[in-house]
Amino acid sequence: MKHALVTGGSGGIGAAICRRLAADGCHVYIHAHRGLEAAQALADEISERGGSAQVLAFDVTDSNAVTAILTPLVEQQPIQIVVNNAGIHDDVVFPGMRAEQWHRVIDVSVNGFFNVTQPLMMPMIRSRWGRIINVSSIASLTGNAGQVNYSAAKGALNSATKSLAREVASRGITVNAVAPGIIDTPMSESAFDAQDIARMVPMKRAGSAGEVADLIGFLASTQAAYITGQIISINGGMI
Repeated sequence: MKHALVTGGSGGIGAAICRRLAADGCHVYIHAHRGLEAAQALADEISERGGSAQVLAFDVTDSNAVTAILTPLVEQQPIQIVVNNAGIHDDVVFPGMRAEQWHRVIDVSVNGFFNVTQPLMMPMIRSRWGRIINVSSIASLTGNAGQVNYSAAKGALNSATKSLAREVASRGITVNAVAPGIIDTPMSESAFDAQDIARMVPMKRAGSAGEVADLIGFLASTQAAYITGQIISINGGMI
């Protein structure tokens, strides 16, 4: 049984990813920082369905806390599937952006990627098999007014994806990013109404968290062994 870690695993997309990986036979570590009750409920749900899951609690921006939690876990068995899904929005037009809004969004997506992934690399490399999947955004590819910080964070994640993929390709490890467009989650419900979606999305609907999870499940599988260094969009034809 492969071990998988999903950061931000208690949110809408994160929970769908956890369910998919558990259904595919992985033991899933569901990471949460503030959403611990939701994460535990999800772990219980997965267990009731015959899957295997447990909750990990830490702040991805705290490198010492991340290392303290993850290092003991990989002493016996590597975490071979890592889904860096944790990310935050703090949207405001750039002239009015406060420094803390810039740094916090960058910190979670970019430094969080480093803090979580780097301690897991050597055990993964020694196992000669791994899947690293970073959850990016359409904003990283097109830009979006009011999201200079978020677009910058996800754009950096895309570049890190491509570089790391080159470093570890010969070790049987793939590194890819998934860039969702408008996905039907509680966060997007407050940002887009049906008319907005019909105007912006050629498919005339929002995507589902399950569709994103299905793509990530494929990238985490043995069938995706020759796909690496890619930024894969899932946006209903928006770009």
